[in-house]
Amino acid sequence: EITARKKILLFNKLSSFMCIFQDLEPTESPGPAVVDNTTRQQRYASGQYFFEYLVVVSLKRTNDGSSYEPQITYQFPKKDGMARYQKEEEQKTLKAITLFCFPEGINWAPLTEYHSETFSFVLTEIDGSRRNGYCRRLLPKGRGARPPEAYCIISSLACFGLFSKIFDEVEKRRQISMAMIYPFMQKLREAPFPAPGNTVEIKSFIPESGTEIIRLTRPLDSWLEHVNFATLFDCLKDEEVLLVFAAAVLERRIIFIANELGTLSQVIHAVAALLYPFTWQHTLISIVPEILIDVVMAPTPYLLGVQKRLLDLVTDQSDLLVVDLSEDKQETFIISIGDESSILPPKLKTELLEALNTRQNTSTVEELNRVVSEAFLYFFVKTVGHYNSYVKYSHPGERGMFEKRKFYKAIESKTTRHFIKKFIQTQMFDLFIQEVEQQQQSGQQPSGIFHKKILEYQEKKKREKTKKH
Repeated sequence: EITARKKILLFNKLSSFMCIFQDLEPTESPGPAVVDNTTRQQRYASGQYFFEYLVVVSLKRTNDGSSYEPQITYQFPKKDGMARYQKEEEQKTLKAITLFCFPEGINWAPLTEYHSETFSFVLTEIDGSRRNGYCRRLLPKGRGARPPEAYCIISSLACFGLFSKIFDEVEKRRQISMAMIYPFMQKLREAPFPAPGNTVEIKSFIPESGTEIIRLTRPLDSWLEHVNFATLFDCLKDEEVLLVFAAAVLERRIIFIANELGTLSQVIHAVAALLYPFTWQHTLISIVPEILIDVVMAPTPYLLGVQKRLLDLVTDQSDLLVVDLSEDKQETFIISIGDESSILPPKLKTELLEALNTRQNTSTVEELNRVVSEAFLYFFVKTVGHYNSYVKYSHPGERGMFEKRKFYKAIESKTTRHFIKKFIQTQMFDLFIQEVEQQQQSGQQPSGIFHKKILEYQEKKKREKTKKH
């Protein structure tokens, strides 16, 4: 049995591991593209570039030849002129990256066939900020059996679809020659990151094909660009997604189980995106390396992805939700608390299911993402959309004070009020309200897609009320 003391020690171990990800020295800013300032402001996200660096992680035999160890065999660009402590921090970060690229550990054997896979992970900095790791594992060119290798891009930008396309280009060049990758990555590093809805063009030369123009386009809904809800709904039924959402919205411990790394990373990022406009504030590890499997015993909320071969190491837990995403599963919820189906208000749950059902009419990933995200966004509009009326100010320019009790007392539905009394205790809601209080203190008005949907919903309610009278 795991004692409370042991859980705290394990949590501290996790915290110390996650805090090694300090900000590295910023890369040199490449020269600006030759465009006029107005066009640049419209087309590019100010001051943002595609990536910090690319590393290649290869599996090398250990000295005794009995197993393989992941090692970084290439880093681009190299960082020179760093102080000693900066080098030490970078080495810790690079070591952690090798764990996430090959979370299975040392148990590898040479392969003659390997289907390349793309997945992502998150590096959490000591200040709570997050950077994204995008990984493509593939079998290097060669003859006979050989271990796979991983290409990993570290970026502050969350845009899974865009980086998947970049990896398609990397893989295409890798099949020709390792030397073909780096001119392409240099051009990419020099290219400014496009603003939502815009495209950046990269010119790249390939022998026998000549100069190619690669077009990288960001979706217009930039807050959805790191998400593909299709995998989530391929793995789970709509009702099951709502049970997972209910557990996540109350900030519980949730573990996802799957065989494929891509499935784990896509589902966990999709679940986190369902919480928009709120942000998951706790531990999020889309793929837990085997060496860190003890983190499942941490007592605080988390979203964790664990490969199915490690299932026996997580099922001795209680007070959490374990969700099996694999195709050969016998049951979806291996462990549950048991109250997940009663967390969401029944009427709103029915409306959510009806809204999700309309996704059958979508034909593209972008349309699917929009339908799913708006369904959950309207759930929050209907439950907490009146929040701004309960942030009160004593004097202009002073920080506002949220009237929590009046806020939930204003809700007519008893079941919705019961849900909200729990939800307003979460860290994600508390941080959201803190940001609202600070914004209005500085004179900023509410804005963004959530505020827009609130106004639309309020106008709709007014029209319905007018029709009745």
